[in-house]
Amino acid sequence: MDAINPLTLAVTKQTLDLLTLRQAYIAQNIANASTPEYKPVRLEFESELRRVAQQGRPEAIKDIAVELIEEQNSDGVRVDMELAEATQSALRYSGMIEMLGRLFALQRLIVSNTGR
Repeated sequence: MDAINPLTLAVTKQTLDLLTLRQAYIAQNIANASTPEYKPVRLEFESELRRVAQQGRPEAIKDIAVELIEEQNSDGVRVDMELAEATQSALRYSGMIEMLGRLFALQRLIVSNTGR
């Protein structure tokens, strides 16, 4: 019995990678806060990741289409909103790492009790 199935592992890895990429775009937005006519960008991937994951094919997870959205009707970068988004992404990342740690701990328990 495996505690971590391949789909769970693929979704977790891709989520961590995309949350890291999102943080990079947030940092880019903050860095350009005082740049005239700069339009903030948003990385969206959750709905597409969910859709592909529901197909149950781990190999398809790495090729999901992410959406990079440039805010057209923006008055520039709102640093407070970017910081809130950065915090939310960091909390999601931390939660995913915690979940992954628990899955690995469960896997170790299963392996250590096999054959007893």
